[in-house]
Amino acid sequence: MSDPHVRFSAVIPTLDEAREIAETLSRASRALGPEAELIVVDGGSEDRTLEIARRYGTVLETGAGRGRQLATGAEAARGDILVFLHADTWLPPGTGATIERAIRRGAEVGCLRMGFRDGALARYRLLAAAINARTRLFRTATGDQAIFATREAYRSSGGIQPVPMFEDVRFVRAARRSGAFRLLPLTAQTSPRRWEAHGFLRTVGLHLWLRLRHALGASPETLAARYRRG
Repeated sequence: MSDPHVRFSAVIPTLDEAREIAETLSRASRALGPEAELIVVDGGSEDRTLEIARRYGTVLETGAGRGRQLATGAEAARGDILVFLHADTWLPPGTGATIERAIRRGAEVGCLRMGFRDGALARYRLLAAAINARTRLFRTATGDQAIFATREAYRSSGGIQPVPMFEDVRFVRAARRSGAFRLLPLTAQTSPRRWEAHGFLRTVGLHLWLRLRHALGASPETLAARYRRG
């Protein structure tokens, strides 16, 4: 893959993200370069998400469900390198160049460090540190960490499964079997809104419990139903 021909495709699933999507897409364009392909896959928004997203890139519409949305976007993407990004996660400057460097050195799949936006309380910094330690130890990642993969690694892994939950964990687990995994020395900044909506400790506890259930074989459909109950 020669550098002049490297092309990024960022795939962003949305559902009523009018307040977040413009800043996320703007930062993604700057971080990956002006030639990057930005693909928003919407799951049925009733606000101005689609109107705003069309100003920045391609908009696809599909049924709700992050796994389904990501799989749809990846199928439509034309890039050599895919970046899967949450609608409330900001890429830092230099992301594209850092990913390209990692791929030249042998990486085929990986992610950024997780962080929370400037001004986040100490408990969020502690949570991010714990998630990043888990990534280093177990070579796993969540969607808040801006997972990336070469087109070849994506295809050989079987791609993202159209499941309602843990599509990110399943994809990374499959992709790292056939490709080198790297945690990059950059931090993606995500919003703490999910933790604030239902309470920090309650949300952390729920996430840990769901991950354990998933590791023990519970289906993503069962776990998604439990997650929606909060």
